[in-house]
Amino acid sequence: MNFKRLLACAIASAGSILLASCGGGGGDSSADVRPGPPPAPGEITGPKSFLLFPNPQVQADGTVQTDSAAYTQAYYEAIDPANARDTLTKWKAVNGFDSGTGTQVTVVFGDTRDLGYGRRMMARQNPDGTLAFFVENYAVRAGPNYVYSSFNLDAAVVRDANYFIGVNAIEFSPGPAGGASFPKWYNFNSKTGQRAMAVDLDGRGLKAMPGPCISCHGGRGDALTPKDANGKQLFNLVRNGASLARGDVQGHMHAFDVDTFGFSTAPGFTRADQEAALKTMNKWILCTYPLPAGVPAFAEDACRRAANASEWQGSAAEAIKAFYGGNGMPNASFSDSYVPEGWASAGQTTLYQTVVGQSCRTCHLLRGSVGNSDLDFSTFAKFRSNADRIKAHVFDRGNMPLAKLVFDNFWGSDRPNKLATFLEAEGYTVRDSSGALLQPGRPIADPGPDRTVTQGATSLSAGGSLYSTTYAWSIVSGPDGAVPPVNATLASANTTSPVFSATANGTYIVRLVASNGSTQSDPAQLTLVVNSALTPVPSALRFADVKNVIQTGACTNCHNPVGALPRPPLFYTNEDRNGDGRREIEPGEDRRMLPHQA
Repeated sequence: MNFKRLLACAIASAGSILLASCGGGGGDSSADVRPGPPPAPGEITGPKSFLLFPNPQVQADGTVQTDSAAYTQAYYEAIDPANARDTLTKWKAVNGFDSGTGTQVTVVFGDTRDLGYGRRMMARQNPDGTLAFFVENYAVRAGPNYVYSSFNLDAAVVRDANYFIGVNAIEFSPGPAGGASFPKWYNFNSKTGQRAMAVDLDGRGLKAMPGPCISCHGGRGDALTPKDANGKQLFNLVRNGASLARGDVQGHMHAFDVDTFGFSTAPGFTRADQEAALKTMNKWILCTYPLPAGVPAFAEDACRRAANASEWQGSAAEAIKAFYGGNGMPNASFSDSYVPEGWASAGQTTLYQTVVGQSCRTCHLLRGSVGNSDLDFSTFAKFRSNADRIKAHVFDRGNMPLAKLVFDNFWGSDRPNKLATFLEAEGYTVRDSSGALLQPGRPIADPGPDRTVTQGATSLSAGGSLYSTTYAWSIVSGPDGAVPPVNATLASANTTSPVFSATANGTYIVRLVASNGSTQSDPAQLTLVVNSALTPVPSALRFADVKNVIQTGACTNCHNPVGALPRPPLFYTNEDRNGDGRREIEPGEDRRMLPHQA
């Protein structure tokens, strides 16, 4: 019996439910990488927003622009305007695969931690220094649960077409107009080889490219430009990188975390057989990271360009070097005992190794810039400064960890308890009255930020509430001491958008309780200070007023876009972003400016 047949028999004997037609990939060229049929109604519980940016900008119609066909189209037009890479065959030819020049390696492993696939990856470095990686993904889904299986690895070893579900590809090369190289993400259909517009990486539904990739690769989900005269939307021209190219989403390439991979025992596919190729690939990844000014360069750094003064500084390079013995990378084999000095010196080695290194590092180590570098979690101080957001994203929203398999592994381990202990020391409540951990999926009331308003009608919103279907608002105090206050009313108090009205100045406290079925949230309070002398009135404010405050005067004494650090993570300019010969925001226009990093 050959190995393919042995694989099929092993799956069948284990009682697996084989996929229809024995495949997970669709024939539609617009969508691919589907690990089995989508879960049936009722199978999905908890968060559904994995592999999306955790703070999406929702448009007026309720959709998320970064998860739309228009976004994907604009992205591919920016990185491949001539469609020279719209099929896998063409992409491979452009990048020199199987040609006589350059260096090419192949590895096969099981992605046990992040996506769960069996992966056959082919990578090459061309004589001009460009890099290209593509990976065939294999998934043998046995029933509704999305889990890693050694069968996925077996299918990748033998390249079993029955379980081949799609191809991911990354190219590190200059943009169409030249300039510094930057990574570009592609996905190709397993059946047709056509470039895919959307992917379903975890059985939770299709998501538009490149979001599922760049959300974990340090990328930015910038808004598209306004439509030009031809009705076309374009990718922004970001400013904090070296390329200054449309389509450069400021993402980076992950190191290969070899200790988390599963390996076959078949000759040629063991870890020992592939260790040298994996190190070669990690050295290539290092070449894509910028080298900060003043950092000593070693032989492995000769391929790295000098870092732009305000961009991400390649902090992940330290980890890659540590995996192979430090500077010079003297060790032949990968070994992960890495703890950044900023964690070790703070006495937080255990928290880093057991929680951050396992569930956070992969994505966060690629995030940030000089002016906004705290998100790379390279020190305990940076991690600690984000304690409020960690609590919100992990224990409330449930969109961190950002990938479904990592999320499940996190909540199936003792890591939530360890993280909760850290957050409790920072003053956050992450357990209920019985001591049980608070978990995402419970209703959480959010009445919006405290504010000062004028007399008359003010619209409120419970739109930030989580996992909630019904709402109950009430006014619990006012300046006259009565409950409810005599001088204030709350219309439509059982909706997401009630209207608060007051006829007297003073401080009012509004309470919101959100519910999902019979489960109620803890009450949340909103403070409204009514001031009839407020000027200008809130309805008269325009973005230009906000811009004037944050970009002139006291703020820019420290947060200067061109002077000494620290610089602001966002700075707004009047600029011709879509190349139509006019500035996007003309004087007097009432349109929101588009941000870019300084």
